[in-house]
Amino acid sequence: MDIDFSFYLLAGSVVSGLVWGAYWLMLKIEGTPYIEKNEPWIVEYARSFFPVLLLVLLLRSFLAEPFRIPSGSMMPTLLVGDFILVNKFAYGIRLPVINKKIIAIDEPKRGDVVVFRYPKDPSVDYIKRVIGLPGDKISYDDNKQLTVNDAPVKQLSMGLYQGLGAGQEMTGAERFQENLTGIEHNILIRHEAPTVSVDFIVPEGQYFMMGDNRDNSNDSRYWGTVPEENLVGRAFLIWMSWDWQNSGVQFDRIGTLLK
Repeated sequence: MDIDFSFYLLAGSVVSGLVWGAYWLMLKIEGTPYIEKNEPWIVEYARSFFPVLLLVLLLRSFLAEPFRIPSGSMMPTLLVGDFILVNKFAYGIRLPVINKKIIAIDEPKRGDVVVFRYPKDPSVDYIKRVIGLPGDKISYDDNKQLTVNDAPVKQLSMGLYQGLGAGQEMTGAERFQENLTGIEHNILIRHEAPTVSVDFIVPEGQYFMMGDNRDNSNDSRYWGTVPEENLVGRAFLIWMSWDWQNSGVQFDRIGTLLK
């Protein structure tokens, strides 16, 4: 069980609901009419907060949850300061806090941008792109060529990248359009940066994740695969982008659908 914001939302919903419900039940047993102005202060607060806490809990647990991008590991797809929405039911409905799947809906597809709990520290959320599905053979060589099931992934050079604001350090990296077996997205590669070679078969129930900023991403190349139970959801929309190092709000990114 993770002690995170969902835990406090659940605890707040339960406590406020119990306080309000116990007071209502006590009046019912006594035969006393329920008059809001006569409520004790603790009951008044419980009645006010319970529906709000419950609504937020249900929305975050079963529909969509907001996240903020803190690093440049998914550049150029996601920039530092992007605020995204994550579809929480894309890969199945899970109970909050204990994260147990109760309804299976779909499985991750190669190319999905996914938020997951970091396997080495589940209290930390990571966001990467799904590169390898269960049973896939994944290779990444010293020339920074990605291969999936013995087929080299096509990369089309888009020229040098010009970073802005918090992402300015990536200026000069080469930008490629990568065709990940039908899913096209952009990646960044610094040819002079050191890399790690990988030759790996993804185990059942696991997923191989990589950042789009290939030379600035702590991902499955370094710490292994992500278990299915660690998946949080599929990122699908940038709803706000705020970079103080680049004039604040980036209005042109608001409403961008992720692919």
